[in-house]
Amino acid sequence: MLAASTSLFVAGIIILTWLHTQYQLDILVEPASPPQNAPLISVCVPARNEERNIGCCVEALLAQTYPNFEIIVLDDRSTDATPQILQNLAKDSTLGKVPLNIIYGTDLSLGWAGKPHALTQASAVARGDWFCFVDADTILAPDALASVYAKALETKADLFTMMTRQIMLTFWERTILPLVMTALSVGFSPRKVNDPDRKDAIANGQFIFIKRTVYDAIGGHAAVYDAIVEDKDLAYLVKGAGYHLVIADGQKMASTRMYTSLPEMWEGWTKNMYLGLREERSLMVLGVFGAFLAFAAAALLPLWLAAGVYLTMASSNGESTVILAESLLLWGYLLFWRVQASRGMGIPVWYALTTPLGAAVFGAMMVTSAFKVISGKGVVWKGRRYTR
Repeated sequence: MLAASTSLFVAGIIILTWLHTQYQLDILVEPASPPQNAPLISVCVPARNEERNIGCCVEALLAQTYPNFEIIVLDDRSTDATPQILQNLAKDSTLGKVPLNIIYGTDLSLGWAGKPHALTQASAVARGDWFCFVDADTILAPDALASVYAKALETKADLFTMMTRQIMLTFWERTILPLVMTALSVGFSPRKVNDPDRKDAIANGQFIFIKRTVYDAIGGHAAVYDAIVEDKDLAYLVKGAGYHLVIADGQKMASTRMYTSLPEMWEGWTKNMYLGLREERSLMVLGVFGAFLAFAAAALLPLWLAAGVYLTMASSNGESTVILAESLLLWGYLLFWRVQASRGMGIPVWYALTTPLGAAVFGAMMVTSAFKVISGKGVVWKGRRYTR
């Protein structure tokens, strides 16, 4: 038992260190003043049943300090109050300074995924030299467009994307999302993505800033018409064609609240994991490993600690003391990293204690997603089923 405990302890230290040192966003978007001779930026927002978010999203866009931009919102056949909210925004007398173009999308074409279909329609009427694709659940700081434009020029980016600050207000958001973000950093290392000599590519669909000439050259969203994770596929096209892809830390510039309840997170993240596992089978092994680690954190660590306590109480000796000490030290090391993650994401540090629960849910999501891949059952997203 001592040998097993020590082996687990050493492996645990190595794995935890590796897991928590992959989030290397070296490029930071800092506030910048509006530029002179600013080119036209077309901000395109797809909105399907976004009554909870669309008002705040558009109002934040209207408040941008960048001097030359237009806003195009594509209502993607919404069945909630989204169209009415957009109409009220359009009627607002304070909107005269910025063009707000509301488009009502057509029925989904055969074989297309919803978001590429919406953004293809929006980009077709866009007039800008740069396209900025912003999700309806993302809120930009007033100087976001100006700052991103400056950083894109500085880094000579053809496609510039950034990770936004995640708004987490409920228990389940704060328990699960930090672990999901850690897993994403392992699957897609920012340093590898920013290295032009590597094939690694990813983009955050919550905010994508791309030159119109590059967008047209790769075929736009029509080139990824059947992709649900269209941001990743778009990034691969851009980098594969030899253009410069940059991913940056944009937490000062934008914030996003993706899901607000456990059912929403379950639907959204099992969908995302399913697509990642389906489209890159090499990630299947990593996904299974991730599920194993999650369940280990949820079950093995507590059992190990309980065994150490039991052995020490039953017959206190050097061996039982070492086993208990190793389990406590590994728990402490895990909590150290999760406290850092909690601080970095702006949530109370005591949520580090929910790691076993969050890990169990994350592991269940991963297993469910893998089952959907193997069985071919597909996923349902925004009322539409996708099996390809």
